Amino acid sequence: MANILDIRRRIRSVKNTRQITKAMQMVSAAKLRRAQERALAARPYAQMLTNVLKSLVSRAEIYDPQTGEAKHPLLLRREENNILFIVVTGDKGLAGAFNTNILKAAAKFIASKQGKNIDVIAVGRKGRDFMKRRYPYADTHATSRAGAIQIVGEQVGILNRVPFAKAREIAEQVIQLYTDQRVDSVYLVYNEFKSVIAQRLVVDEILPIEEIGASDVRMAEGMSEEDRKRAIEAAKHTGASVRAADTSEMDKKAAEFGASGSDYIYEQAPEELFGALLPKYMAVQLYRAMLESEAAEHAARMTAMDSATNNASDMIDSLTLVMNRARQAKITKEIIEIVSGAAAL
Repeated sequence: MANILDIRRRIRSVKNTRQITKAMQMVSAAKLRRAQERALAARPYAQMLTNVLKSLVSRAEIYDPQTGEAKHPLLLRREENNILFIVVTGDKGLAGAFNTNILKAAAKFIASKQGKNIDVIAVGRKGRDFMKRRYPYADTHATSRAGAIQIVGEQVGILNRVPFAKAREIAEQVIQLYTDQRVDSVYLVYNEFKSVIAQRLVVDEILPIEEIGASDVRMAEGMSEEDRKRAIEAAKHTGASVRAADTSEMDKKAAEFGASGSDYIYEQAPEELFGALLPKYMAVQLYRAMLESEAAEHAARMTAMDSATNNASDMIDSLTLVMNRARQAKITKEIIEIVSGAAAL
């Protein structure tokens, strides 16, 4: 049987670990609330921009009346030979299967596009490291590709507090690649977040734009029932809300603009305004995805740390039981030795 001193040392070590996991759980819960607030604060602008574009669609000639082809390059659909794939993961671990699930979905998507050239932009350290181990970096000065699958960009350390400037920078790079016809389609994999218990992993085709305000989801995977139960328990322990914020009134007001029958007078020509706002729409879409992914990462870490805290408590109880048994056995042995010695006299 293990030495009592060793068991006590191990119990002390597990208690210290439990304090760390509990603190990380509370920190993740606080960061989750802030991430949700930022996502909610960005929603009115995104919703209004979407409805302005919807309004412009009905007033501007965005398609050639003779050929039926779109006039704006971001609306043009081409044969899919070259693909740009944006992978949004976290920068840190200790978030359960959050990063692993995203990378599995990314690998599954890449496998489904066999025979096509794929350029990867990795957002987040975990995704960057995963891709770097498997695929080469593109050489900007070379005329040929580094491989059928190559890394063309990375953004690390921006998801702790997502700046819109970075989302706009990525959007500008994506738009440039698409308008130069270096890629024929753009896909984005990230965690779509509504609340702690309502989130799913999606692969979304963001270019070409099929319909303003509608997402073109190609792959989706929701939370399992077991994951939901663990998330609910973690939310109870931290006081985090499991319900999505009610934005129905906000959405209703924003939708009134696009659905209004009024004939708006724009300072620029509707076609010119539509062409200028479409890149901003792309940047907002990327920004929203990064905000939601940030919130989903904090929710996953909060749940993982809650499970770790509970496991540490169970281990402490188990070790305490083992220690008490060892101590009882030692006392019993000493009593037997004393009685045996007395009987021998």
